[in-house]
Amino acid sequence: MGSVRWAFPCAAWRPCREEWLLAARLVQPEEKDRIGQFVFARDAKAALAGRLLIRKLIAEKLCIPWNEIHLQRTSKGKPFLANNVFSIYSNYNFNVSHQGDYAVLAAEPELQVGIDIMKTDLPGSSSIPNFFRIMKRQFTETEWGVIKSMSNEWMQLDMFHRHWALKESFLKAVGVGIGFNLQRIEFNVSPLQLEIGKVYKETKMLLDGDKEEEWMFEETRLDDHHHVAVALGKQEGFGQKHSDVCSMEPNQPQFTLLTFEDLVASGIPVAPEDSAYWDNFCCKQESPVKQNSHSR
Repeated sequence: MGSVRWAFPCAAWRPCREEWLLAARLVQPEEKDRIGQFVFARDAKAALAGRLLIRKLIAEKLCIPWNEIHLQRTSKGKPFLANNVFSIYSNYNFNVSHQGDYAVLAAEPELQVGIDIMKTDLPGSSSIPNFFRIMKRQFTETEWGVIKSMSNEWMQLDMFHRHWALKESFLKAVGVGIGFNLQRIEFNVSPLQLEIGKVYKETKMLLDGDKEEEWMFEETRLDDHHHVAVALGKQEGFGQKHSDVCSMEPNQPQFTLLTFEDLVASGIPVAPEDSAYWDNFCCKQESPVKQNSHSR
């Protein structure tokens, strides 16, 4: 039972009635209701895919029947498995993220894990330089130096989102949320250019100015627009000094792109069919209308 890295292209998924109603039957009723409240179809699809990824993982890797899996959320909203599990699985850790065109999952049998995906996209109605001014406090001077050293605005925006994914992956791994001073963590990214599909582990993090040897970061470019960062650390927790995490590092796992059939392959319905759920979905606009008029 090793490392898992899965990605599902939720934006490209155009569910038919049967698929959407089946997917809704495969998640807990309170999650189904929460997902049904999203205004845009894009967000509902991403959230539902995220839940299906978690349940697929637990059913197939921890061998808990799909309809017996009970997920809960921490006070910070992070999903966790509430079932009693065998002690050999007690350290099993997983995390999901969905943004842009994908929902992604990372899981580790021993390591603390956080994952974040970011799509490089033009900012709302703001210019890129103005967007950077608004976000100035989120990165250190060194990080801004790297971001702004890129040869054009689009590449600068791409490097911005790469740094953002790295920071979010760490915060998700340690379970801290809004209010954490992002300038406490600084990333020295390497290499500057990432090839699509390849897994990189060269990027290092400084916490309060000190190099963090016990945290490792995997970076993957899923395509031209999407960066994924996976933070990996020892289970003992945030701020404790301990042995190098590299002694436990996983074999560089590449992301496996899943189909809808893959997502639901182990599924056992946990609720009856609700035909009104399809009508609710059909009434949703796919995504908000873009307000900017910029071009690349």
